[in-house]
Amino acid sequence: MQRLKINIQGVVQGVGFRPFVYRLANELDLKGRVGNSPQGVQIDLEGDNENLEKFLNRLESDKPPLASINSTEIDRLEEIIGYKDFTVRTSDNNGDKSALVLPDTATCHDCLSEIFDPTDRRHRYPFTNCTNCGPRYSIIHTLPYDRANTTMQIFPMCKKCRDEYEDPANRRFHAQPNACPECGPHLELWDKSGKVLAMHDDALLAACETIRQGKIVALKGLGGFQLLVDARDDHAVRRLRKRKNREEKPFALMYPSLDNAAIDCDITSVEKNLLLSPQSPIVLLQKLNNNTNLADNVAPDNPYLGVMLPYTPLHYLLMHELQFPVIATSGNLSDEPICIDEHEALHRLKNIADLYLVHNRPIARQVDDSVVRVMNGSAMVVRNARGYAPTPVELMGSVASTLAVGAHLKNSVAIARGNFAFAGQHIGDLETTEAFEAMKKTTVSLSKIYDFKQEAVVCDLHPDYLSTRFAENSGLPIRKVQHHLAHVLSCMADNKISEPVLGVSWDGTGLGPDKTVWGGEFIAVDGRAAERVAHLRLFPLPGGDKAVKEPRRTALGLLYEIYGSDIFGMDELAPLRAFEKPEIAILQKALENKINTPLTSSTGRLFDAVSSILGICHISRYEGQAAMMLEYAGNSKATEQRYHYEIHNDKSKFIIDWEPMIREILRDCRGKISPGRIASRFQNTLADIILSVCNSIGQENIVLTGGCFQNKYLTEKTISRLESAGFKPYRHHRIPPNDGGIALGQIIAAAGEMEIEI
Repeated sequence: MQRLKINIQGVVQGVGFRPFVYRLANELDLKGRVGNSPQGVQIDLEGDNENLEKFLNRLESDKPPLASINSTEIDRLEEIIGYKDFTVRTSDNNGDKSALVLPDTATCHDCLSEIFDPTDRRHRYPFTNCTNCGPRYSIIHTLPYDRANTTMQIFPMCKKCRDEYEDPANRRFHAQPNACPECGPHLELWDKSGKVLAMHDDALLAACETIRQGKIVALKGLGGFQLLVDARDDHAVRRLRKRKNREEKPFALMYPSLDNAAIDCDITSVEKNLLLSPQSPIVLLQKLNNNTNLADNVAPDNPYLGVMLPYTPLHYLLMHELQFPVIATSGNLSDEPICIDEHEALHRLKNIADLYLVHNRPIARQVDDSVVRVMNGSAMVVRNARGYAPTPVELMGSVASTLAVGAHLKNSVAIARGNFAFAGQHIGDLETTEAFEAMKKTTVSLSKIYDFKQEAVVCDLHPDYLSTRFAENSGLPIRKVQHHLAHVLSCMADNKISEPVLGVSWDGTGLGPDKTVWGGEFIAVDGRAAERVAHLRLFPLPGGDKAVKEPRRTALGLLYEIYGSDIFGMDELAPLRAFEKPEIAILQKALENKINTPLTSSTGRLFDAVSSILGICHISRYEGQAAMMLEYAGNSKATEQRYHYEIHNDKSKFIIDWEPMIREILRDCRGKISPGRIASRFQNTLADIILSVCNSIGQENIVLTGGCFQNKYLTEKTISRLESAGFKPYRHHRIPPNDGGIALGQIIAAAGEMEIEI
């Protein structure tokens, strides 16, 4: 007879791990007990040595599909208790909270079968779940993951649900959100005043009829509200755009099934697996040329559609009734966080929604839909939210309890303690009071799960970011981290590499220590040392922040850097034609007198400038629009030709001079070369610039990070060229390459006390 005490850490709560342990122990005739703890799962086990070894081997090989084991600590004890059976004990609430919280996961096939089975007691019940699926992060208050620590605590289980919950042979054994029509949450349909128009299934059917009529329904979903409208109805889509104040940015779509989505989109096997995965994200899919099913205004001038499939029982029931694609966009006004409370939604969405389909299960925190794009045959998370967040990242060493508050755009926060950092969900741009408040609430709620008490806070260098001001007012020791260094470290952590790297950190905006606007950076990282070893040549941004939203301004600044005031006599240039004469005169004076014309090395702004020069986009209606349109204008089958550029060595730093390239682009414009061909050559040139700098620096490991590497054409072209030349390129996977990944990089920089040398 032997006795083992086993402590398991990882994703082992809320995934059926204790029931699995219970069944495995009984199968092997082992005695003892298993329970949740704030650190994970604890097992006390007695039996003969052979069966104990079998148990340990099968813990990993036979674990539940959603479970993930990070560490297993085994103590062999001399004292034998003499357990008579094997039991699931009450959770232990003592000790540091370090168990990994499972993200919300899509409805499993078993639950779906019950929902659509007329003989099942959960037939058409929109809150059906089990240990293999359902809400997790959106309902948990704190660890350990037990019903009393979730928003389900207000729903006492009926006898039938309690019997399932206590039956080790049932797949709902200790399923914390377990419920049924008798004891669980229910649906209601409200009008604009909050008056109940219908309940239960009648509410769902009435909501479907409202959508068929071309009206807008605000749906309280898993992690917040969504706005639903018929994606085929052009008038309905335009009405939604006007009310939501979202002029051109593409809307996300929900299709009833994969087959329905395949009518409008080209879906690869990798994309299919993502759509059907437990994470069930929005996946960016290529439109088919024969697409005639959708309203033109769903994704104007965009060859991609953001597509998701139903992922909750409520969505499945809705889409089963509708049988056509709907827009399923975030329940908010542009630049605001999504609503999570039905009474809040009545106020904030009153000028958007016609009716509200709500339920009475509280949402603990906002969790938007994740967005994924496939590059080089595998997924890249572009927006880290439902299904992925909170994302645990194992660190190379132990760190103090640290809060990172991220960047200004695509804000997310992260916390770190010990050997793990936890990247929180997407919050959004901190442009509004509501978004800033959401950031503060997320910080509190994420900290509450882990009983986390931060000892320090880390933020961006930019003094005007609301996240930076929050950090400065926290009363904690503060550390500021340069934006592009944070990008590089974030990608390194995502790829679990600590070797010396050359980071290519390309995006739109980030303040440099020299007070210029960075964004076209090459940063060498070796241990705790980081150095800016190369960057794009600087050019002025007339109007500063205004230029970010007006690529025509950026183009003027770029051209002024080359031609000086002579540019204002070149009436044939597309950016000049995009202005009225009085505006041109003001901008000329500003550039000549260097008034509000900060200098930038940004690749994102270079994309904007070329987009305007080609007449593709002069004013951006949403962040990144000009660069996206330039990417989409490119033809992947176009020539591999590249433009010329020069690299100068300035005091041991390489400066990439884009002037020869811009002159040749203007020549091609005058020669009536197609914008698509020019766009391809431009992006080919950027990939060639990266390769040239890498050859000059001589570092084998290359990290590609920053918002520019959301660009599929640029990323795949760059990786292909680097690999062919013998380099080892790394890109983002689970952590976004954009500013949504900044918080993780900030934590690593603070832990290593890293500063960038310029």
